[in-house]
Amino acid sequence: MTHPHKNTPPHGHPGGHPSGPAHGKPGGGPQLRLVAWETTRNCNLSCQHCRASATMGPYTGELDTEAGFRLLDQIAEVAKPIIILTGGEPLLREDIYDLARHGDQLGLRMVMAPNGTLITPEHARRMAAAGIQRISVSIDCASREKHDAFRGQEGAFDGALNGIARVKEVGIPFQINTTVTKTNLAEIPKILALAEELGAVAHHIFLLVPTGRGKYIVDQEIDAQEYEETLNWFYDQREKTPLQLKATCAPHYYRILRQRARAEGKTVTFESHGLDAVTRGCLAGTGFCFVSHRGIVQPCGYLQTPCGDVTKASFADIWRNSEVFQNLRKIDDYQGKCGVCEYRKVCGGCRARAFEATGDYLKEEPLCLYQPGK
Repeated sequence: MTHPHKNTPPHGHPGGHPSGPAHGKPGGGPQLRLVAWETTRNCNLSCQHCRASATMGPYTGELDTEAGFRLLDQIAEVAKPIIILTGGEPLLREDIYDLARHGDQLGLRMVMAPNGTLITPEHARRMAAAGIQRISVSIDCASREKHDAFRGQEGAFDGALNGIARVKEVGIPFQINTTVTKTNLAEIPKILALAEELGAVAHHIFLLVPTGRGKYIVDQEIDAQEYEETLNWFYDQREKTPLQLKATCAPHYYRILRQRARAEGKTVTFESHGLDAVTRGCLAGTGFCFVSHRGIVQPCGYLQTPCGDVTKASFADIWRNSEVFQNLRKIDDYQGKCGVCEYRKVCGGCRARAFEATGDYLKEEPLCLYQPGK
């Protein structure tokens, strides 16, 4: 959304109100919690870190309305997960509210990841009427000038704030997503403060995965030490802010949560459902998957390994039987220190980052300082 952020799903993973776990049917494989659907690759921005390298297109082969309905129908047969309508910019699809309404009627929890700049009062009203439970808007710098430079368009910052104001008027909760790079690392506290000031319900941070245009700013990726320090700082904010905090594309955070809680003598309890669910680190292929604008299913938006095509096979068959998904679910088969780490079942390492670094999604996470106890 998103995310998202043009960094998994593009603008991130918006969540919302807890509404119970997403149950799969018997024999349906692991519990499907989240599906990010890249409803379009068209976008009015040109963000530096965009996973999809999205532009105004046009792009061919996007799933049409009927194909979109079928996709949502098939997902609902597997589980009732959160569906992130992402892009590109989802508001550039004329049928986006028909799709959202259809998913809502199926009992799916529909959320959206717009960049905010196109949200008018009319769009906000239509979002609410279509059953959108939350949106995510990416703010990657606390100042207008820096954010606009990062997003590749003058006015992107003001546009995002205006869009947030519009959804607040109709009562749709919103979260702020932030992609963390060297450029904005020092600004994360200011962005969290801005999220509080704006009235967000959550702040989700995303650690850069160098795919798409993100490959061209790989020199802005924070190093392993900065990664560890940032996630520990994020942990420290949990009791200082009313916002729900979640780290995405940052599976180490789920190790840190347990390490810190244990060191402080706290009981380790985590919300396992709802739109800010804290479950485990990398969910790619285990609790989450990504569907591209052409219907190609992937473990996530950054791990661009095709697992099936919903125009040729059912979503249920892909989710349950894809060889890639089956491999990702065998956590004990992960290689290097990820395979022997005592936190492997709660962290898992970023499979996309492993793939980008080595060409093998089962290799160890390259940006992790932790040495397993074993």
